[in-house]
Parts: sequence; structure tokens; C-alpha cells
Amino acid sequence: MPFRFGDFEISWLGHDTFRVVRGSVVLYFDPFQVQVGEPKADYILVTHEHFDHCDPPSIKRLAKPSTVVVAPRIARRCLEGVGVVEVGPGDVKDLGVFKVVAYPAYNVNKFRDKSRGVVFHPREDGRVAYLVEWGGVRVFHAGDSDFVPEFREVKADIVLVPVSGVYVMTAEEAAEFVNAVSPRVAIPMHYGSIVGSRRDAERFKSLVRGGVEVVILDREI
Repeated sequence: MPFRFGDFEISWLGHDTFRVVRGSVVLYFDPFQVQVGEPKADYILVTHEHFDHCDPPSIKRLAKPSTVVVAPRIARRCLEGVGVVEVGPGDVKDLGVFKVVAYPAYNVNKFRDKSRGVVFHPREDGRVAYLVEWGGVRVFHAGDSDFVPEFREVKADIVLVPVSGVYVMTAEEAAEFVNAVSPRVAIPMHYGSIVGSRRDAERFKSLVRGGVEVVILDREI
């Protein structure tokens, strides 16, 4: 079942994929391995180019001629043939129905080559997280990122936050982030597909303080 927040319905479709519905408007974040092409997307926000975030078959399945796809420059190579509204860290885009603020999303302590200090998601590559300001509600999707200094500025009602570690925040780091910015609701993601398990989500929930509601969603198809 989706999580309801006022007139919003938020569904977790696995990994970092969410569907957010308000009225007749449908927004997807990072559709990956989406098997059902309904409801169609009015907006699709892609955080970066990796296959588990930028999945052309899923985007094609969900898109209609009027769908607006928003993505950073680095994701253009996986969106060939798709019209894209390009964003970079720090950009603000008014899409009419809502406003999008792009934050930098990157790693500071997750290494693919620790001996050389090479991180999985370097800051200079321009990957993003999104703050969506819509109908008086602010929803933040952290993408693939650690708890970076820029995230301390996030003011959101709902945060969608990775918890698995390896490529993103651990459960402990995610809880530190949520405790620092104090949203009304936090929903864990980035587990159950590539890395991580529900245990990470439960660990995250146990560490969140300050009256923040942590909602662990069941995966929807």
C-alpha cells in the first residue's frame, strides 16, 4: 500500500524507485526494472547514469509523449533519443506543477579503490539529488550519496534516503542525516535489489530520533 501524506501517495517500487502521485499528476524517481507501465509518468526525475537508476526500458514503459524527463548531463548517454531537461548541482527548475532543486550527490567514504582514494560517485561527475517543492510539501530524494555537507541545508517534509552502505550511506549515516535535518517523515531505500536488506532499513529506523516518522514501505509492483 502507498504511504499517504495529505493528498500525496508515495509508493516504493524497489531499490531507489518511487512513484509520487498528487491528484492526476504522476512523478517517478529513478525508475528501475519497472514491469507495469501504468500509471504513466507526467514527470521522471533521474539522479544519475548508472543502470539501476537510469533504466531506458523502464522509462520507455512509463513515458507518454508529454512526459518530462529531468536528468543531469552525465545521464544523457543512457537517455539517447529522449528529450531531457538537463540539471546540475545547484540548479533550480520550475516545471510548472512543481519546482525542483538539484543538490550534489556524491561519495566521501565509499571507495572502489581505497588505496588510490577513488570513490564510487565523485563529486565532479555532477550526479544529483532532488528536492521537489510541490503543493506546499517538500520531498527530498537523496540519490546515490553519502551524508555530504550540502545535505545539511536540506529542508524537507519527506526524505527518501539510502541505507545500504557500499555505494551510499549506511543505516547509521542515513540516521545521522535525518537526525540533522529533522523531516516529518523518512522513508529508507537502496536495499533489497543490488545491495542491502530490510535489516538495514530496520537498523536505520531504530537510530532515528526527534519525533521523525520512519516509514518502511513494502515493495509494490
